[in-house]
Amino acid sequence: MTMNGEVQLGAPKDLVWSKLNDPDVLKQCIPGCEELEKTEDDSGFRAVAKLKVGPVSARFKGRVTLSDLDPPNGYKITGEGEGGVAGFAKGGAVVGLSDKDGGTLLSYDVEAHIGGKLAQLGQRLINGSAKKLADEFFANFSKAVEGNGGT
Repeated sequence: MTMNGEVQLGAPKDLVWSKLNDPDVLKQCIPGCEELEKTEDDSGFRAVAKLKVGPVSARFKGRVTLSDLDPPNGYKITGEGEGGVAGFAKGGAVVGLSDKDGGTLLSYDVEAHIGGKLAQLGQRLINGSAKKLADEFFANFSKAVEGNGGT
């Protein structure tokens, strides 16, 4: 499954970059996120998220790694999560930031793979759920970035 998009944010690129690397901000923005903490080696995060896709609900435990860091222009984020009998999810996204219209344009290209019960749900349901989760994340992230008065 692949997905891409762009989000216009009314904040400077440096601020958006710092929020994209702040575990407290990300935890608030990721739908269903229960835990998110930096790993000891600072290369990413350990995460626990509870997600529901169609009739399948599961708590995913996984690891998120940041690579190809190019502050404040973007990075690659890769993750893997196990959801027990529900299956697994793994994938990555290339996130880019550019100056646009006095703010920042965030672009993303996502590629994901799933297995187990989740994979049996059908591509349409999976794609719809993934888009809904992405939209929810970026709506939350926009509020987190723009709602802080630029500090």
